[in-house]
Amino acid sequence: MPAPRARKRTGAAAARPATRLVQLRYLAHARSGDKGDTANVGLIALEPDYYPLLAKQVTRARVARHFRGMVSGVDRFELPNLNALNFLLHGALDGGGTISLKTDAQGKVYSTALLRLEIPVPVAMARRALSRKP
Repeated sequence: MPAPRARKRTGAAAARPATRLVQLRYLAHARSGDKGDTANVGLIALEPDYYPLLAKQVTRARVARHFRGMVSGVDRFELPNLNALNFLLHGALDGGGTISLKTDAQGKVYSTALLRLEIPVPVAMARRALSRKP
């Protein structure tokens, strides 16, 4: 049986670079904490050239889908001078640190959870990112 051939990309698909899915942990650091019932998650690019990709791919909607059922809303703020994004995850802490019965009432685990999100990354950048030790 002959080996399968790669499909030739045409039109708009041919103009875009080939991508592969990569977890954010290979592209960014993250820190999180609490403010009342809201978890605050900072996502900082490991390299300055990763920031434009993060700004494009790590959208408010994508983060809201990633945390579906755990948060009531998401706000996103861009910090380009820091190569960072900041997310507010509303309703994430069941009332907040002093009254919440959640195991993680201060929202510390949300940074690790966000780093598990996969985004499409151009193949050359993905190779470079994956060659780093997380």
